[in-house]
Amino acid sequence: MAKIIKYIILFVCLSSFFVEMYAQEESNDGYLVPAIVDENGDTLPNLLLPQVYVYPVLVFKDKKQEKFYWKTVRDVKKTLPYAKLVSKMLKEIDKDLAALPNDRERKKYMEAKEEELLATYKPILKRFTLSQGKMMIRLVDRECNKTSYQLIKQFRGGFRAVFWQGFAKMLGANLKVSYDANTNEEDRIVERVINLVEAGQL
Repeated sequence: MAKIIKYIILFVCLSSFFVEMYAQEESNDGYLVPAIVDENGDTLPNLLLPQVYVYPVLVFKDKKQEKFYWKTVRDVKKTLPYAKLVSKMLKEIDKDLAALPNDRERKKYMEAKEEELLATYKPILKRFTLSQGKMMIRLVDRECNKTSYQLIKQFRGGFRAVFWQGFAKMLGANLKVSYDANTNEEDRIVERVINLVEAGQL
């Protein structure tokens, strides 16, 4: 019964929020919102509510597992926006490269782009913890459908990819890690966290 009451309260809160969000004009009586008129002539609000995720309550075996979960939440919140940014930038880079006439121009473009990106994002990435760096590697694969190793190899060549993979291994990371929420239990938890974070539920 308590769960049902919680869901009702959640629905009412969400409805109130979206009535305000979709408001086009304030009047003395409240807000004007999109509406439809049904076959009986009644005017009904026509609002689009966000998707709400409902998962079984997590039961942690011990404090260590609970700590891991909340660390995952922290790491996802920190790295997901940057993984999405990587995906967006790669699409732009692909488009730019396709417009260049030859390999020489493409190489020149990539060198300049690498310098630009390092100057912009190196200070941010340096503040990542090791676990956040590992999360970033997994989320890049989720967003781009290619591992970090594959992306480096594609854009900067095999030698660079091998070099950075070796460097990552020394730090305890792996650029070849892929993301699979269907078969990997950790990735399944990460996917749950991502859904809840994106829906504003976490």
